[in-house]
Amino acid sequence: MLRIATERSTRIHIFRSGFAAFALLFSSDSPTKRLMKIVRLYTGADNESHFEDIELELNSNGRLEASVLQPAHGIVFRSAPTTYLSHYHPVPKRQYVITLSGQVEIETGDGTVRRFGPGDVMLAEDTTGRGHITRVVGDQPRRYAFIPLK
Repeated sequence: MLRIATERSTRIHIFRSGFAAFALLFSSDSPTKRLMKIVRLYTGADNESHFEDIELELNSNGRLEASVLQPAHGIVFRSAPTTYLSHYHPVPKRQYVITLSGQVEIETGDGTVRRFGPGDVMLAEDTTGRGHITRVVGDQPRRYAFIPLK
């Protein structure tokens, strides 16, 4: 279940992976349910892409927290060089995009720019309209994963 972000006290938990360290932000106001903050990219009524901060509900399963299973079509790993720039484009289908290393800036039609780095999760849903601009920034290639949703 996705919820609109609200102001709450948060704790940062760091998880290590073979690719990167992931920082997940959780609300600390419920012992059995926590919320993981992610960014949604969607097409608005104006046919432009926009950002929205949302929270993914995680339920306690003893020592772990987990979301409900989200049906997906697999996973694609990609690497983009430091010079990568993709002009306005919509995503081909709804998908999670997780940056593993490097940094990227996503720019929407109204000029809003957000930077994503290792561990950041974006739910890309701007499948119509003009789309967004993607540009790798910094001196490292960007490694990332696409998880297309059913």
